[in-house]
Amino acid sequence: MSKIKPSKGAPYARILGVGGYRPTRVVPNEVILEKIDSSDEWIRSRSGIETRHWAGPEETVAAMSVEASGKAIADAGIDASQIGAVVVSTVSHFSQTPAVATEIADKLGTDKAAAFDISAGCAGFGYGLTLAKGMIVEGSAEYVLVIGVERLSDLTDLEDRATAFLFGDGAGAVVVGPSKEPAIGPTVWGSEGDKSETIKQTVPWDAWRIGDVSALPLDREGNVKFPAITQEGQAVFRWAVFEMAKVAQQALEAAGISPDDLDVFIPHQANVRIIDSMVKTLKLPEHVTVARDIRTTGNTSAASIPLAMERLLATGEAKSGDTALVIGFGAGLVYAATVVTLP
Repeated sequence: MSKIKPSKGAPYARILGVGGYRPTRVVPNEVILEKIDSSDEWIRSRSGIETRHWAGPEETVAAMSVEASGKAIADAGIDASQIGAVVVSTVSHFSQTPAVATEIADKLGTDKAAAFDISAGCAGFGYGLTLAKGMIVEGSAEYVLVIGVERLSDLTDLEDRATAFLFGDGAGAVVVGPSKEPAIGPTVWGSEGDKSETIKQTVPWDAWRIGDVSALPLDREGNVKFPAITQEGQAVFRWAVFEMAKVAQQALEAAGISPDDLDVFIPHQANVRIIDSMVKTLKLPEHVTVARDIRTTGNTSAASIPLAMERLLATGEAKSGDTALVIGFGAGLVYAATVVTLP
C-alpha cells in the first residue's frame, strides 16, 4: 500500500484572467509585396490577412510576454507572487538555454515560481493550458501563468511567396487558477509525425552554423538565408479543415456539450478560409461568435488563441462566463482542443 499522501489540489481549474501584447509596428500587405510577386487582393482572399504586427528590437520574446502577463495577472485579481508556475510556449526564442520562462518569472516578481518552455507550435497554448490544469488539480501550484509568444518575423522568408504574408508577432497570456466547478474541459490532443515535413524550419541551426552554401537556401543576391518556417500550404489546409474539425467535435463531446451550447469559437488563427471551413463542417449555429483576429494580427502561432480571446473580451464580442471551444494545430503536426469558460 502506498505511503504517499493524496494531493490537496483544487477540484477543478479555470482561466481567471487574460492579457495580450501586440507590437507597435503595424505592417500592411503592401510591405510584403515589396519582396514577392503577388497582390493585396490575393493575400486577403487566400488568408484573410490585411495587416500584421512586427516586433522592434526592444520588443523581445521576454518583453512582450511580461507585458501580456502583467495584464493577465491584473485581470485575474491576484499578485505575481502568487504565481506558482510559468509555462511559455514559443518556437522563436533563440537561446537554447536557459528557458525564457525563467527570465519572465523573475521580471514579473514571482516567488521562485517553477518556469519552463514548451515547443508545440500553434498548438502550444492548448498544451500549456492542459499542463496548468493538471498542476492546479494535483496541488503543485495554486495559480499558473500560461503564455503563448512569438517573434515569427525573425523566422519569415520574405521572398517565399507561400509564407511571407502569413506571420506576425505578439504575446498572449492567461492565469489559470482553482475553481469549484468544471471550467476547462478534457483536452483532445495528439500528433501526426508522419506529416512533419508539411510545416518545418528550412534548415536546422547546425547546418546554418556550418555554413555549407551548397546545403543552404540563398537569396536573390546569392547570400545564405537565415533559417525560416516553410510549409506545404495545400496539404496543411486539407489536414486542418478535415481532421481538425473531427478533433474539435471530439472536444465538444468530451466536455458533454453540443455546438448549440457554444457561445464562442476560438480556433488557431492560421487562415480565414480554414476557420470558415471548420465553422461550416462543425455546423456551428449563427449565434456562436467566431474569432477572426488573423485579419489584423496575422498568424502568431502559439500566441494566436490567447490574443484572439483577449480581443473578443475587450471588444465585447464575447463576455465573461461564455462557453468557448478553443483548438490549436500546427507544426509537428500537433493539435489540442478543449472547451473553456471565459474569464
